[in-house]
Amino acid sequence: MTGHIMPTYGRLPVTFEKGDGVWLWDTEGERYLDALSGIAVCNLGHAHPAVHQALCEQSKKLIHTSNLYGIAQQEKLADALTRISGMDNVFFCNSGTEANEAALKIARLWGHSRGIDNPVVITMEKSFHGRTLGALSATVNSKIQQGFEPLLAGFIHVPFNDIAALEHAITDNPNVVAILVEPVQGEGGVNIPASDYLNKVRQLCDRTQCLMMLDEVQTGMGRTGQFLAYQHNDIIPDVCTLAKGLGNGVPIGACMARGTAAQILSAGKHGSTFGGNPLACSAALAVIQILEQTELIDEAGQKGQLICEQIQQKTKNSTVVHDIRHLGLMIGIELTENCSHLVAQALQKNLLINVTADNTIRLLPPLVIVPEHIEILTDTLASLINESFKQ
Repeated sequence: MTGHIMPTYGRLPVTFEKGDGVWLWDTEGERYLDALSGIAVCNLGHAHPAVHQALCEQSKKLIHTSNLYGIAQQEKLADALTRISGMDNVFFCNSGTEANEAALKIARLWGHSRGIDNPVVITMEKSFHGRTLGALSATVNSKIQQGFEPLLAGFIHVPFNDIAALEHAITDNPNVVAILVEPVQGEGGVNIPASDYLNKVRQLCDRTQCLMMLDEVQTGMGRTGQFLAYQHNDIIPDVCTLAKGLGNGVPIGACMARGTAAQILSAGKHGSTFGGNPLACSAALAVIQILEQTELIDEAGQKGQLICEQIQQKTKNSTVVHDIRHLGLMIGIELTENCSHLVAQALQKNLLINVTADNTIRLLPPLVIVPEHIEILTDTLASLINESFKQ
């Protein structure tokens, strides 16, 4: 099926050729309910008419010129993102990994500007920030790091959701310049911290003069029930990264900064050939317009709660369901046993899901999902869990 493509993915035996909302159709005409959204990318569902129209109109006029010149759509998108986020400025790139690389470069440059020759960034156990060498070094996952040593120096790893560990790490190392954290750990198992965790991280950063950097690549763009997850906590970070849902499938990433951090990257310090080109920015502007003109973000929490309640009710006799947790439409169903095999079984039932951390079913359905789709999703998934782990 993959021909001459490098085998970097263990691909499932299906190829999709069209989509509409929460649905995908394969090359054989079979229809599937997409409860993964391309891994939190297609938040507006597939083939959204506003995104389609924006791409068609822009592609007729101009696709790319490079960042050597002004780009009107990029300026409009930066204005929109800073207005919504409370940040000061934006660097545009093509992916979440690249956005995180920009954040790490900001942290190091900021450290050097303060006379710190070996700046250190604190990241969390079970984190995921990308697969380039810098982002991979920030990530705490030995499985995906194996074979790529030596990793970059300058990182300290502490447990997620543990303020005391963060305080000790900063106290023990005067070279710490930033804390990089996901508001909710996606790849690590949909781990949701205490409701005041980010507030305490913000307070700690203020007290120790460290940059608070949030990786919102998966949590951003309405996924958790706020445009950005940190808005649940009424705080603003110093640096915030976005991608995935920003372009609803069109590759675009963003690294937003505020205050001193917003002044670090100057001409020649960073760049991207394709970053923020007219086509990608037009798609992102259409996405933001839809999110602001509809109730999709406000409804994400209710829909996530409904999915969790139905799964809980429909698996109430199962002994393998250990925990069901969510923030908006970022949902984790943790089992007591490895459940990786459920991905292929779900595909056979025309349902697209994901398993992360070996034992957690991750659901990231499009924000456009409605109760009728939720019923199909929970019926199918609960049946799979009940049948696969019969006592």
